[in-house]
Amino acid sequence: MTDEAIDFRLLNDFQRDFPLCPAPFAELAARLGVAEGAVLRLLESLRRQGKIARVGAVFAPKRIGASTLAAMAVPPEKLAALAETVNRFPEVNHNYEREHHYNLWFVVTAGSEGRLQAALGAIEQAAGCPLLRLPLLQEYHIDLGFSLDGNGKKPLTAPVRRQTFVAPRPLDEFERRLVIALQEGLPLFIRPFSVLASRVGCDESEVLERIRRWCAEGIIKRFGVIVRHHELGYRANAMLVHDIPDEAVAETGEILAREAGVTLCYQRPRVLPEWRYNLFCMIHGQVRAEVEARIVELRARLHLEDYAHAILFSLTRFKQSGARYA
Repeated sequence: MTDEAIDFRLLNDFQRDFPLCPAPFAELAARLGVAEGAVLRLLESLRRQGKIARVGAVFAPKRIGASTLAAMAVPPEKLAALAETVNRFPEVNHNYEREHHYNLWFVVTAGSEGRLQAALGAIEQAAGCPLLRLPLLQEYHIDLGFSLDGNGKKPLTAPVRRQTFVAPRPLDEFERRLVIALQEGLPLFIRPFSVLASRVGCDESEVLERIRRWCAEGIIKRFGVIVRHHELGYRANAMLVHDIPDEAVAETGEILAREAGVTLCYQRPRVLPEWRYNLFCMIHGQVRAEVEARIVELRARLHLEDYAHAILFSLTRFKQSGARYA
């Protein structure tokens, strides 16, 4: 198998269902029919090329810590400088320019609701610009995995269940240290969980047991190769927002969440009069015209044409990194 073929398998096949065992890269190598050293070498190469951010955990929103989507309406001539100001805050893990009056959109994550609000206040003060705060209310689908061979599309009959949020329980000291260690991703070594255990101050078996438990409980949403979609050719990415009547938003969100190509779908609050939209979804694609056509088709087939909407294509990626909870 060529390096290019192994790269494709690593990027496409192991974004989830990563082996949680003492020697996971040896297990990947066995599945691919290559040497363990080749897997480690190619993952490191993909990381250096920017095609993957890390190998590790994606924590479910609102299960640990606190987070929110935020937006600002920035004069175009000040956008780059203000984006750099926002980027300096470690709580900001995604920051994009989008096509809209609200043209700067970023995600802020912190270890607690109090720390989140403090970070938002500090960002607003540093930027000197009013902040639109749009916390997650209801999740219908969140999965930033990308099927590179076109075979990973969600069937329309796939079950989609709205997620009922409960207040995150406080982490104990062991869990807090483990979250901090996982933020950086797995070390690309033969026994990566052993390395994590040495950083946390426990046994390798304890680390693996806790990660497996978090996966089973839904605290970790996905564990595997975390790809960077822009570097993989997904550069025509649109945030599609609708103003859906409150009594219909859950049903509409669940229907949208089943659609192929919809990687995110969730409810966020209206902030009137500035922001009227309450149902958000992301559609990632490689060609803008195809994404636009997909949106037209979706709105017509799902009978959404009577609802106000906006399409916010991503323009500039100012920051993309993993969420930091501590």
